[in-house]
Amino acid sequence: MKLYDTILAGMRSSGDPRVKEVMAQIQQNRDEEKEHEEWLEEQIRALGGDDHAPSEKSILVQTEAEGIEHVVMRDPNLLHDFHALLTAELADNAGWELLVELASEFGDRDAKKEFKKRLHEEEQHLVCVHKAVTELSKQEMRESFVELA
Repeated sequence: MKLYDTILAGMRSSGDPRVKEVMAQIQQNRDEEKEHEEWLEEQIRALGGDDHAPSEKSILVQTEAEGIEHVVMRDPNLLHDFHALLTAELADNAGWELLVELASEFGDRDAKKEFKKRLHEEEQHLVCVHKAVTELSKQEMRESFVELA
């Protein structure tokens, strides 16, 4: 959530009307990410686990996230922020794909259905963020050409 919150704050302060146009979708992505997190925590608790207990995998994911957050915190450039977010969304997609595959492998149809639902949402996040990176990159290129002229 912190990554999305930071990017949304940067978007709010942008004077670019094109940035404002995608803000609602980025907010929706952020809200879905929050729902995914809360749902996963609930599932862990339902299975008798501690959703806040550190594990080898959770420590790895946290370390990866810190690297991405570092890019966003040190660099106020929205293109760079969205590129970092694209990296995070690619990892999210891979994670949900893995959960779908594991549920399928172990015959848990209900879990597979729930994982697929969230994977579909993550795929939409990926498309949205990729589109933003593409548009911001084009804008940066146009501005570079204007400066050269």
